[in-house]
Amino acid sequence: MSLKLIENRRSFGGEQVKYTHYSEVLQCEMTFSIYLPSNKEQKKIPLIWWLSGLTCTDDNFSQKSGFQRLAEKHQVAVMIPDTSPRGEHVANDDAWDLGQGAGFYVNATQDPWAKNFNMYSYIVEELAAIALTLVPHFSGKESIMGHSMGGHGALVTGMKNAERYKAISAFSPILNPMKVPWGIKAFSAYLGEDKALWKEWDASELIKEAGMPPILITQGTEDNFYPEQLDETQFLNNVQENNQTVLYEKKDGYDHSYFFISSFLEDHFSFHMKYLS
Repeated sequence: MSLKLIENRRSFGGEQVKYTHYSEVLQCEMTFSIYLPSNKEQKKIPLIWWLSGLTCTDDNFSQKSGFQRLAEKHQVAVMIPDTSPRGEHVANDDAWDLGQGAGFYVNATQDPWAKNFNMYSYIVEELAAIALTLVPHFSGKESIMGHSMGGHGALVTGMKNAERYKAISAFSPILNPMKVPWGIKAFSAYLGEDKALWKEWDASELIKEAGMPPILITQGTEDNFYPEQLDETQFLNNVQENNQTVLYEKKDGYDHSYFFISSFLEDHFSFHMKYLS
């Protein structure tokens, strides 16, 4: 592993840092960002993962949300991966909702995607190992959150590793990708036509399993992708039937943008810190 530091900026007393490295899992150069709080008292600090949405990079959350104030307040590190593998030799599609910028946080099984599109393993294994080397005084406690496609990624990653992540939250997540256009398109390309395999990457299916971490979901009522892409019906039915701990909130008048995310991000940080402290 060879990390290259490409940016380091002071923010609210902590450091907003950006690195590149070659990923063995994705077989390409990758970029990620991490926020390290000041930790003046040298205490053990936890780690929150943020997964971004379609077309985004690690810059969207770090530059638009203002999360650094909250991370410093709560003394928590925040890891921000890119959303997909990238590069001239990496498979791509002309559409914005497939290919580079649209990895969907799955491990692809179909050509030409299988070689590079393994974002799930990248985050859970390879990038997690890197994070351990970057977070001083790490407490060992992690949680995960995200937006839209990244909300889907946070839910699926968190629920597939329920013993590891203490809490999960999401803004405007794709809750039932097997049944909505974005998910059907991505899963057909990355995973093939076997719907049984799709279930392994669908939050509405995974929530049926016992012992899921506590979950917070926030959805704007004026989101232009709601309810077509972000329908919650099946997910919430399965939550109720399986007695899971999920708080699903609708916020009147809010859309899909970072104006929405920044408006309620403090609620999400407070939620995570209840389980990370």
